[in-house]
Amino acid sequence: MEENTKNMLAGLPYRPDTEELRAISTKAHRLSRDYNQTADEDKEVRKAIIDNLFPDHGEGVYLQGPIEVDYGKFTKLGKNFYANFNLTILDTCPVTIGDNVMCGPNTSLVTPLHPLLPEQRNARLQVDGKIADIEYGAPITIGDNCWLASNVTVCPGVTIGNNCVIGAGSVVTKDIPDNSLVFGVPGRVVRKITEKDRLDTYPY
Repeated sequence: MEENTKNMLAGLPYRPDTEELRAISTKAHRLSRDYNQTADEDKEVRKAIIDNLFPDHGEGVYLQGPIEVDYGKFTKLGKNFYANFNLTILDTCPVTIGDNVMCGPNTSLVTPLHPLLPEQRNARLQVDGKIADIEYGAPITIGDNCWLASNVTVCPGVTIGNNCVIGAGSVVTKDIPDNSLVFGVPGRVVRKITEKDRLDTYPY
């Protein structure tokens, strides 16, 4: 692994235009496109694409599609991961997802960051004579048994604990403790999820 890629994964400034990163992202974008062109019943084809796109995943992964994935190999999916339409994962830093996690439509997990000052953010001439920008990022971790509802965005550097529910449209910018119900922009813990939330008419 090149030093630039190691810097990226460590959250340090890096160049996104290197040959190594370009090759990984090109492969991930192609696999995302291929997955999006398959039908639900093409189970074996879809499984092969998931295996290739996400080398580190548990059993029972189901992605409704379409999906858009930046690198894939820097994301770990736990067992029984489910994502509805339009899952986006930008894994310039590691994305780690626990077991039994559900994502509603239009969930975005985004680790990249850009400098706030335009003179640092804008692409410019680098020492090798190429025009490129410098980026950085922060990892995302999602615990076990979480449900991210429709249109949730998880921002760089966020850790979501176990057994959390993130309400529709929330933008999560800070760490969330276990057993939390979260709503809003930015997402805030409304209350703890407790035994009182059990549905009386549910079969178990």
